[in-house]
Amino acid sequence: MFDQPSQSGQISAVRKLPAGSWRLERRHRGEGGFSIAELAVLIAIVGVLSTMTVPFFVRYYQAAAARSDVQTVISILNQARELAIRQNDRVCVTLPDSFHVALRLSNCAGTVWTGAGTDGAGNIPLPAGFAMTPLNTVTFDYLGAAVAVQTYTLTNSTTGGTMTISIAQTGRITSP
Repeated sequence: MFDQPSQSGQISAVRKLPAGSWRLERRHRGEGGFSIAELAVLIAIVGVLSTMTVPFFVRYYQAAAARSDVQTVISILNQARELAIRQNDRVCVTLPDSFHVALRLSNCAGTVWTGAGTDGAGNIPLPAGFAMTPLNTVTFDYLGAAVAVQTYTLTNSTTGGTMTISIAQTGRITSP
């Protein structure tokens, strides 16, 4: 098809017909495009789809943020395990409160370790909006093994959701 504008404001279109002949069609400018009603229907459909998908996106985002925060706590516990191996000594993970972790060298009454990520008192803050219970300690020996098995529960104060972190006797830290 070949479109050619004419002087009268019409577009001429030449089309090839199946029998090999050609036909000239005339269309007026302004006949193409969408009507207001068609655009209104399109906007309504987009609005309905958006309203349906936003709650799913918000739930996905909250779940992803919670998984990320659990991984942060697992990293803190693994840091304690690695510190025990590096120091060739025991490291006790204590929870001064539900929102902080402190690493103590040699035993649970030993010197508080200070380093990257700690405040002046040696406390490592947990991710914002999360509380960790129970306030029991876990100790890693010089081989990185846990002296006793421990399970912690992380509670998200925003959603009320909980996730568990388990520390095996071997020192392996997991979250289902």
